[in-house]
Amino acid sequence: MPFTLLATTSVGSFPRPTWLAVTQRNQLTFRLEGAALAEAMDDATILALRELGLDILTDGEMRRTGFIFHIAGKWDGVDTEHLVTKPIYRNRAADRFVPRITGKIVRHGAASVSDLTLAKAHTTRPLKMAVPGPMTVADSALNEFYQDEAELAFDAAVALNGELRDLQAAGCTVLQIDEPAMTRYHDKVRAYGAKALDRCLEGITVPTIVHLCYGYPGGGSLQHQYRYEDLLPQLIATRISGFHVEFGRSAFDPKVLQSCGDRIVMFGCLDPGDSPVPAVEAVERRVGDALEWLDPRQVWLAPDCGLMTIGRQLAHAKLKVMVEAARRLRAKL
Repeated sequence: MPFTLLATTSVGSFPRPTWLAVTQRNQLTFRLEGAALAEAMDDATILALRELGLDILTDGEMRRTGFIFHIAGKWDGVDTEHLVTKPIYRNRAADRFVPRITGKIVRHGAASVSDLTLAKAHTTRPLKMAVPGPMTVADSALNEFYQDEAELAFDAAVALNGELRDLQAAGCTVLQIDEPAMTRYHDKVRAYGAKALDRCLEGITVPTIVHLCYGYPGGGSLQHQYRYEDLLPQLIATRISGFHVEFGRSAFDPKVLQSCGDRIVMFGCLDPGDSPVPAVEAVERRVGDALEWLDPRQVWLAPDCGLMTIGRQLAHAKLKVMVEAARRLRAKL
């Protein structure tokens, strides 16, 4: 389907209403249980769809306690109950409690199609749904089964391909694969990550974006030390439809986006953290710098990352600025 010029969208997560959950950074605790929680999640999803006002919507990920194991936690071979310490996480020394890979990864059914079905019942706008990428699944768990991390990633890719196919069949307009691990392990992308990403895409015909994420704001002082110059040329050889890149809170030169060819560029133009709301003119200039190197017909606008770590009022204000910057740029174009 044709998309609006400089279409506005979000990465995925949106702040939960306080009546649904208590949120501390990217950790949350739901306030309800059972049927009451399910109803509250539905209500929060409908509210997010109506509040966002973007051209390409997401469900706000109101049901997800995390972006990885909401999907991967449903597979055979993944133990999300008995967490263990992993000393190296996101390519740095960081003791993190993570799920375990205890057997061969096998998917038996959809994890997120019901989320899409609810959202589709409450909007006629295009919808985008996200799954984690295979490298990120491997990096976010402790492998106790596979002899080779590449084999783990390819089994995860097969499972993710099944999820993407089911979302596509259920009428999802745009698909997204979240891959923060790709930004930090360029050697692994070269060895097997790009091929695993391509395996996720078999039979997928709707536009599919890889979110080249650096994580939620505040997660480390050197979040953007790994640059896109080495990464994008490796991924352009895959079947991926486009790339989500972070320029809202980085000092990257948008000239690097020439490497994206004619693919979609979901351009991160907002800092998703607890920073002041930018001026419309500042966001307009930031996007304008990217348009020096890209055809505006291939560019979508988004925050750098999910917005779940900030308050709803601040998230709304930032998205409102992005939407207005898009409107002004369209008028000029």
